[in-house]
Amino acid sequence: MSHTLREHTADVAVEAIAPTLPALFEAVADGLTAASCEAVPEQGDRFEFTVTAESREALLFDYLDQLIYERDVRLVLPDDHRCTVSRSGDAAGGDSAAWTAEATARGVPLDAVAAREIKAVTYSEMTLERRGDEWYAYVVFDV
Repeated sequence: MSHTLREHTADVAVEAIAPTLPALFEAVADGLTAASCEAVPEQGDRFEFTVTAESREALLFDYLDQLIYERDVRLVLPDDHRCTVSRSGDAAGGDSAAWTAEATARGVPLDAVAAREIKAVTYSEMTLERRGDEWYAYVVFDV
């Protein structure tokens, strides 16, 4: 799995590829961390959270938005991301499908890093798709 930071007018974008959907979520989150800070010390405590959404794209958005929220509330830079992604329900059977991400991250105290503020994740130009045997994402963050 990998991520690449891309220049974007007044924003920053993360482009990521991974062999699985959970690994893709982790790669994009790693990109969010890299966009925030060049060097991350090995300190901080793990925290966990769960998000649920109606689609994969909405789940990726909500997952990243929750990481930004956790940063603001806990005053930490989320790093060392771990995530599982699952789907429940069956839209074809009349039930509404729901996608869930169960995640953990290590919260590095903000006073231990020189972090640039990422204000928000955006739907602008967001792409999340399977390409052959890999997953691909492109996500723009407002800085």
